[in-house]
Amino acid sequence: MPLTSDDLLARLRERAIPYTLYEHPPVLTVEAMMAACGDIAGAHTKNLFLRDGKKTYFLVTLHHDAQVDLKGFRSVLGARGGLSFASADALREQLGVESGAVSPLAALNAAPGAVKVFIQDALLAEARINVHPLVNDRTLSLTPADLLAALRAEGHAPEPFGLPGGTGDEAAA
Repeated sequence: MPLTSDDLLARLRERAIPYTLYEHPPVLTVEAMMAACGDIAGAHTKNLFLRDGKKTYFLVTLHHDAQVDLKGFRSVLGARGGLSFASADALREQLGVESGAVSPLAALNAAPGAVKVFIQDALLAEARINVHPLVNDRTLSLTPADLLAALRAEGHAPEPFGLPGGTGDEAAA
């Protein structure tokens, strides 16, 4: 049974990982999220759940306005074969969330190593990162160090990455 949002918050409290919780109307897109949450201090994110031709799953967290060319992004992730968005069924099975609620914290619903977690290096340089706590009507704000600690405590080893060709605020080469 996957963690619920409340389970996740309890786990963070048990591990003494501080966060600020914001509640808001459900948001399904980055645009809707920015309209509802754009005034929350910190870096806002978008998350991609991808798979390659060998059925390896990748959970990728980027700055909300980063643009990615999946073809060029393949080498960044070390993907083999084509890279595409994973299905809604795979999202539920692997991460225990619905579309619109994807977050690096959803990796806590996957067995360690079942999903490769990548976080854009530009996000790790921010003072705070804002992510969904497994639902799309809440946002958690926490430091990059605390986000990494939460993932590592559950056996996940997030890998930082840079987008090819720049800072991440423009299209990947």
